[in-house]
Amino acid sequence: MRRRSPTSQSFDDSMEKGQGKNHQPRVCLLASLSGLFWFLLLYSHFVILGGNHVHDSPNLDPLSLNKQSNPNPMNRATIRNAKVEMDNNELVVKSKPLKKNVQPTPLVVRPVSSDNSSRRDTESYSFMRALRTVENKSDPCGGRYIYVHDLPPRFNEDMLKECRTLSPWTNFCKFTANAGLGPQMENAEGVFSNTGWYATNQFAVDVIFGNRVKQYECLTNDSSLAAAIFVPFYAGFDIARYLWGYNVTTRDAASLDLVDWLQKRPEWNIMGGKDHFLVAGRITWDFRRLSDSDSDWGNKLLFLPAGRNMSMLVVESSPWNANDFGIPYPTYFHPAKDAEVFTWQDRMRKLERKWLFCFAGGPRPGNPKSIRGQIIDQCKQSKVCKLLKCGQSGESKCHSPSSIMKMFQSSLFCLQPQGDSYTRRSAFDAMLAGCIPVFFHPASAYTQYTWHLPKNYSAYSVFISENDVRKKNISIEEMLNQIPPEKVKEMREAVISMIPRLIYADPRSKLETLKDAFDVAVDAVINRVTRLRKDIIEDRKYDNYIEELSWKYSLLDEGQTELAAHEWDPFFEKPKDGSADSDNSSAEAAKNSWKNEQGQQ
Repeated sequence: MRRRSPTSQSFDDSMEKGQGKNHQPRVCLLASLSGLFWFLLLYSHFVILGGNHVHDSPNLDPLSLNKQSNPNPMNRATIRNAKVEMDNNELVVKSKPLKKNVQPTPLVVRPVSSDNSSRRDTESYSFMRALRTVENKSDPCGGRYIYVHDLPPRFNEDMLKECRTLSPWTNFCKFTANAGLGPQMENAEGVFSNTGWYATNQFAVDVIFGNRVKQYECLTNDSSLAAAIFVPFYAGFDIARYLWGYNVTTRDAASLDLVDWLQKRPEWNIMGGKDHFLVAGRITWDFRRLSDSDSDWGNKLLFLPAGRNMSMLVVESSPWNANDFGIPYPTYFHPAKDAEVFTWQDRMRKLERKWLFCFAGGPRPGNPKSIRGQIIDQCKQSKVCKLLKCGQSGESKCHSPSSIMKMFQSSLFCLQPQGDSYTRRSAFDAMLAGCIPVFFHPASAYTQYTWHLPKNYSAYSVFISENDVRKKNISIEEMLNQIPPEKVKEMREAVISMIPRLIYADPRSKLETLKDAFDVAVDAVINRVTRLRKDIIEDRKYDNYIEELSWKYSLLDEGQTELAAHEWDPFFEKPKDGSADSDNSSAEAAKNSWKNEQGQQ
């Protein structure tokens, strides 16, 4: 029996009394109308008016709704008034305004991932915010922010206050003047430009680089935005104070103190220091002591676990280690404006170069492997070679910047054999003068300054194996004369075009359109940290990486990981008989470098 309401029942009774047997069809009609009325009333209440209390459709759940970006869930009525777009490979549902000037928060629906757990893990990395800054196209610093640790002054500024202790043989205070550039040089002989030239010490990169960082346009106080983190520790100045006459405890003290300070910082824990970098204006062998014997050379900064994680920028790196990177020695030229660079480049292009080749340097009679003696002999016997022979006594012309630069400017090729270690500042002075460098060992430049020099070394330099020179079976003059004049012109232009990347601009200013050595190094560090972060996200590991062959990896093209036999393998092989160790030999070379530095004072 159908259930009816009291109202319809009273109405039916009256009809029955008035109409007799004809009341049945009317009752059915009225009952139907009444049922329809209640159906519409209930529908209106529960669906339309109560729409804001209806849960989102269950079939949206697998799409991983981003609730953080949508604090106010959208109901079905809102979705019916929405349009769907693709934004950065994400499905974005943008609702039309329900009221004038009122725009609900967009609902972001990410594409279904085959591995939702890995996506959630990716979001948990602390450096994701820094990586995402590059996506903000309106931010010129996106992906380029640098955070600088506010170190206690004992790690930097206090050393400058005690500048007399930075070298045992000379007053280093004059070299820390002018933001680390040293005294301004006069241009009496017209060899330099009238501005931008300073008597810069070759080991002053610590303070020059540190002052350039202060002018960097993308500094941030928010470390979560940082593409890399700079540690303003004057590592080169620190070790210079204690290399002679101090025990290992004293030599290691500041490095251990620094590591202890860094590891207590929250920024360190993000990547264990792998996003940190610091600069040392000395060769790597000053920081790679092999034992804790007082007779061993240097400190052990680069052998500390924390030191292995950080990137250290040095003027000479190790071919067999992966935690240091070569950056140019400072030259005498530190322009404050782009125009100063352009003017200098034009001047170097127009110079007449009367000498085929030249060499500035002294012999190394105590080193049987040195080829400097043969180079000096060949230069003396040639009518097209200019020689400035240096000795322990320190001849004035050899150690005069104007004399050296004048010789480089008048020569087509500048010979750059190994110094006491693999590298020489002279190579950068020569290229600044537009002189084509001639290298005799790949570690003098090619495996060192891969950030700053083209990998195609034959485009800007000449390579003559020191083994060939040592056996006295080649003539340097003949080899250089065989290069066609047109090729020489191209190589010289390549060298001149590289000048901006090899010099450090005045730290008190910044070049506008050109990138100098500082800019190139910072970009390379950022790229390195970014790759490390992406490797972590993608769980990419390099199980077959051989650190002892790190020099080979630095020569690989982007994306390459496989090593192969290389023509330079013999230059980097360690003795098979164990009679000597490359690191020990290099440490001895570092010690000899200091002795020669003493003789130049």
